[in-house]
Amino acid sequence: MKSSTRKTFLYGSIGLVLILAAAAATAFWWVVYHDNVNLAEGDKGYLYVATGSDYNELIENIASSNLLKDTRSFAWLAERKNLPAHVNPGRYELKQGMNNDALIDMLRSGAQTPLNVIFNNLRTIGQLAGVIGKQIEADSLSIINYLQSAAFYNRYGLTIETAPVLFIPNTYEFYWNTTAEGFTERMHREYNKFWDADKMAKASAAGLNPAEVSTLASIVEKETNRNDEKATIAGVYLNRLRKGWKLQADPTAVYAFYIQTDSLLNRVYRKHTQIDSPYNTYLHEGLPPGPICIPSVASLLSVLNAQKHDYMFFVARPDGSGYHTFAQTYRQHLNNAREYYRAINQRNKN
Repeated sequence: MKSSTRKTFLYGSIGLVLILAAAAATAFWWVVYHDNVNLAEGDKGYLYVATGSDYNELIENIASSNLLKDTRSFAWLAERKNLPAHVNPGRYELKQGMNNDALIDMLRSGAQTPLNVIFNNLRTIGQLAGVIGKQIEADSLSIINYLQSAAFYNRYGLTIETAPVLFIPNTYEFYWNTTAEGFTERMHREYNKFWDADKMAKASAAGLNPAEVSTLASIVEKETNRNDEKATIAGVYLNRLRKGWKLQADPTAVYAFYIQTDSLLNRVYRKHTQIDSPYNTYLHEGLPPGPICIPSVASLLSVLNAQKHDYMFFVARPDGSGYHTFAQTYRQHLNNAREYYRAINQRNKN
């Protein structure tokens, strides 16, 4: 072979090798660093990895979710970065522009994105389980089973009646793969955080323990939606307790009817005040055996900071504002009640 031919062949071979190397480098770069998330700019998507999932289930989940443009390139790199040995459950946030390398590192490290768990305006533990079960991995059945178990009652010193006191409505940050037990443990920490020395002292000054505060707050919660009036209503009920009166709170008759019939009342009539239930404060003195709902923070604070006054009665204002008219004597109360019912009857006629 002539020298010039050999040189041409050598240069050609080197060029081919360089071209192949460049192509391989480009292919490798594309697999590792190309934008592989199937989202529009500014959008977010979430990949949910269930507890106990293995690598094959993860890949099937990714493929069915349509979150990635190319699942094969992701799987190729994932196997080389040993993701199969590091599958972590959780809720992972994907953003437009993410590449396979960043996504795999996020999954390997378990760097999931927390979410805000919200609950409020709930009447029962069962409703709580339903709401929470829609927000975390633990489903409503596993949550309610735990919240009605002896293990739960014994761990936190609660009963079926007092269980709602542990849960203080708010917005809390959780990881999605939280269990029923994990959710409850967090709620216990939040309960202890809420019941600091100052609040405990206020409860004691009112002659109540935290469970009793929650029970009274639940009645206040169902009496009014007006937070600026709750402390006044709490003061009325505390006055009745101090004087040994029956609370005669309509919401307790409503709750007694609810737990017997699973139905809610729109209006309380005399027959409802005679429902045989320990929750019915028309028949029984003192507080009910537990809360009639899961009271809001505003209602809890209204009891702890109850207004000091001489009111013993209240009735809804006739203007439909949602506020109440208060009275010190029964005679005053009857006059206020007549005005209210007169206005109601007039509106019904119209």
